[in-house]
Amino acid sequence: MTALPEVGPLLQQMADQLSRYLKERQIEDPAFVGIHTGGVWIAEALHQQVAPEAPMGTLDIAFYRDDFEQHGLPQRVRPSELPFTVDGRHLILVDDVLMTGRTIRAALNELFDYGRPASVTLVTLLDIEARQLPVRADILGASLALPPGQRVKLTGPSPLQLTLNAATN
Repeated sequence: MTALPEVGPLLQQMADQLSRYLKERQIEDPAFVGIHTGGVWIAEALHQQVAPEAPMGTLDIAFYRDDFEQHGLPQRVRPSELPFTVDGRHLILVDDVLMTGRTIRAALNELFDYGRPASVTLVTLLDIEARQLPVRADILGASLALPPGQRVKLTGPSPLQLTLNAATN
């Protein structure tokens, strides 16, 4: 059985990394964007620790996915909320689990429909290392190799915990 890391210490490590990253790149006015659902929870936690004065938005990438034919539309689609201008803004895009890279591709497509950001910093809690697209996180909590047929899920919002589930396709 794969041991899953505790979320709290990962969030603290990520907050420290992100603070250094922003300082090194002289990014002083970023905006946080969390991908529903787990990415929003992680983004909210990091937002409070790193830059509570920064604006915060959410994305629901359901209409930007490339797997409609296999899975159909999800039952619950939430509106994306970006209460700030994307054009010229440094964005911190946050998701809970980076696996194939397809969710991040969909999120980037949606963000660019709102405008042209100055930069996008990708932050993820876990990297499952099952890439199908050339996407990598700038700030990462932990990498995890899972046995075939296993998926990891973030549950929350309080407390945030990782659980292992059987893959469903």
